[in-house]
Amino acid sequence: MSHQLPPAMFLADALGLDFLNSIATPVDTPVDWLPDGDGLLSWLAQAGMVPETVLAEMRERAMPGELDSVAAQARGLRDWFRGFVQSRKGRPLTADALQDLQPLNRLLERDEGYSQIVVGGGGLALGPFRRWRSPDSLLLPIAEAMARLVCEEDFTHVKACEGPVCTLMFVDHTRGHARRWCSMALCGNRAKQAAHRHRLKEKRGEG
Repeated sequence: MSHQLPPAMFLADALGLDFLNSIATPVDTPVDWLPDGDGLLSWLAQAGMVPETVLAEMRERAMPGELDSVAAQARGLRDWFRGFVQSRKGRPLTADALQDLQPLNRLLERDEGYSQIVVGGGGLALGPFRRWRSPDSLLLPIAEAMARLVCEEDFTHVKACEGPVCTLMFVDHTRGHARRWCSMALCGNRAKQAAHRHRLKEKRGEG
């Protein structure tokens, strides 16, 4: 069940990829952080994509099975976008990708976003808001994060972790674009340990 899941992982340096990483194999067993409606609400809260008050209201208002249905839509969206990203990572996106992004544009056009003047930075600022009319609207901030990934990140630097069983993806923002692992604490350390064992084995073989 979703309440037994470990904390979600946000290692990608881009929320659109963190969404893809909401299913992953961080150790040995695959984990899906969106197994049902509760899982989706928990992941959105951890991602900071939806205000806690909105999530609580959705939980209270939703019809039986309605949030589970939205979670199923989110998983379908994730599967579709994973295929898009995996087929294009490592090279720049070009205008011909637009046709393949129509499912995302159709979702984005359902958004009921608006702006309001708020207090910010010691003065007044224009802040973005959204009308949350139904549980389906929970997909909109996810769609926005995916669109930002497509429009604002250089796909040349979108990478998959080099861990043998790891499925996590990230945008490499390091200076020399030499990042290889989702995290040094996870796959990076495993790779170091494996290389060390290999060197010891070779040394014993030589002896």
